[in-house]
Order: sequence, then C-alpha cells, then structure tokens
Amino acid sequence: MTLIADSLNTFFTHDYDCVIDVRSPAEFAEDRVPGAINLPVLDNEERAQVGTIYKQESPFKARKIGAALVFRNAAAHISGPLAHHHGGWRPLVYCWRGGQRSGAFTWMLREIGWRAEVVQGGYKTYRRLVTRALYDNALPHRLIQLGGYTGTAKTALLPRLAERGIQALDLEGLARHRGSLLGEMPGGQPAQKGFESDLIRALNALDPASPVVVEAESSKIGQINLPPALWDAMKIAPWIEITAPVEARARYLAEAYVDILADGPRLSEMLAPLRFYRGHELVDRWDTMIAAGERLALCRSLAEDHYDPAYRTSMRAQATRFIHREETTALTPRALDALADRLAVHLQTIRI
Repeated sequence: MTLIADSLNTFFTHDYDCVIDVRSPAEFAEDRVPGAINLPVLDNEERAQVGTIYKQESPFKARKIGAALVFRNAAAHISGPLAHHHGGWRPLVYCWRGGQRSGAFTWMLREIGWRAEVVQGGYKTYRRLVTRALYDNALPHRLIQLGGYTGTAKTALLPRLAERGIQALDLEGLARHRGSLLGEMPGGQPAQKGFESDLIRALNALDPASPVVVEAESSKIGQINLPPALWDAMKIAPWIEITAPVEARARYLAEAYVDILADGPRLSEMLAPLRFYRGHELVDRWDTMIAAGERLALCRSLAEDHYDPAYRTSMRAQATRFIHREETTALTPRALDALADRLAVHLQTIRI
C-alpha cells in the first residue's frame, strides 16, 4: 500500500484513478503534486491548533486531538466527494511527509475496500525530485531564446509556433506575469514552489531531442525566480530576434495592456518608481498622458523612453549569439500568423 517514488515520472505517468492531497488548504495552495485534488484531513486552523498543542503541551494530547479531527474530516470526505466511487477505485494519497495524516486516511479508504496507496515520504519526496531536476542537475533541453524590444509580441508568438509543430515554453504564462514593469496579471502570481511544479510538468511534456523556444527573460519574472537549471540553459541559448516599428509596437502594447491602462491611478502608482531612473519630467509627462487618456502616445513613450533603453543596456551586458533576425511591419493577428509561419520554417531547419 506504499508507493516508492524514485523519479518525477512516477508522478507524471502513474495509473492511479486519483491523487489526493490531504494537507491543509494553505499547504495545497503553495504547491502540490500535478493533478492532485485537496481533501484536507486538517484545515488551516486545525493544523495550527494541533501543532501548538504538540509543542507547548503534549505530543500525546496533540495526537489524540489530531486523530479525532482527522477521522471526523475524513468521514465527511467519504460521505461527500468520494461517495460515488465504486469498489475498484484506486487513489494515491499523500501528506507532508507520508506520516499520520495520509496514513490514517489511506487506512480508512482501504478498510472500506478501495485500493488506496500512500506516497512514501509524502510531498517532501515529490519536492525533493523537483529540486533535484531544477536546482541540482543540468536541464536536458536545448533552448532557443526569442528576443526583441518590448511590444514585439513575443509571448503571442509562442502558441502560434506550438500550433506549427515547434516546441515552445511560455514562462510568463507559468509565472502569471507579463515580465515587465506593468506585467501584473489578474489573480497574482503563484508561489515559487507552485511555479516550479508547473514548470517541471511543462518541461516533462517536451522532447529534449528537439529545440524548445522560450521568450527571452531576466532571471526573475515579477516575484518568481527562474531556477538555476533553467536559467543556466537560457544563458547559453542562441537568440532569434524579432523587430518591428515602434508605431506597431505601441499599438500592440495598448491592446495587450488594456487592463493596466484602464486604471489610471493605479498605472501612475506603478510608474512612480521610475522617477529615480528616468527623471521627474518624463514621468510627469506620462501622468499627463494618463489623465488625458492618450494610451497610444503613452505606450509609444514607454517603449522609446524606458523599455528600449533598458533592452539596449541589457544586450550590451551579455554576449548574445544571434542565429536569426525576423522583421515584421505589423503586429496584427494576421501579421503574427505570417511571422510564425516564417519562424517555423526557419526553426525546422536549424541545428543547435
């Protein structure tokens, strides 16, 4: 009744009917085994209560109170979300380290007749494997960075390339951030560990024998740090650069950032820190554009006066190896489709 996981493939290619995370909702929200559902046997408050009793009063008392809570909550899961399962149902259960929470729940499921198994070492086993892949080992994939000035629609090109048979990895999508000063997205970013789980799952679906296109990024996307294995692979990856006229880029930015541009006070607040880098005069001019609703002019100025100088500075600081440059005069959906067609043809012929 115990699963011994010695590789990440154990979690990605298993044949269990369901993976159940019995940790608290807070633990689950930070990170989880891919595809797991959360059926906590202790909620956030109960877990804190039992932990306090364990440390401050008595381990025995904590286990006794904890057991009562675990079985009460487990009973509610069995009579609720699990009630419809047939006798041959085979779930995989885990908690923090494969101890009392998952052990008690798995025992109850097996007593009913379900073929439940528990992960030896729990979530810590899974996390150790993720850490080994992203922090301790080299990434087996060969990357190609897709670069260019802000507003050249690099993120929008990634799914188009994937549709054309080119392997692509959308780091900004995984980080839920557009990777710039105005990059915030609704719902906020995942926890670092959650991002790494989504990343390793995405990498696992890609063939290391073929190149993978990623958007050129810094080592940090919003508050998310790119783990060492990925960042090391990106630093040595060759570049394909996209170029487009600033007018087209400004129009694209005005559409892509429409949610940010719609909130004038918030936008001014986000731009305020740039007074220390770009000067009060420029930021005052941006504030005037925001107040007047001049979104296209604002996006053009942001590109020319902030993003472009930052990009040029970044490029001077690194020894970038360009293998191709592709120019587009427009960044409309039709133009991006045509651009993706040309890039796909080139990417299918290069060897790195």
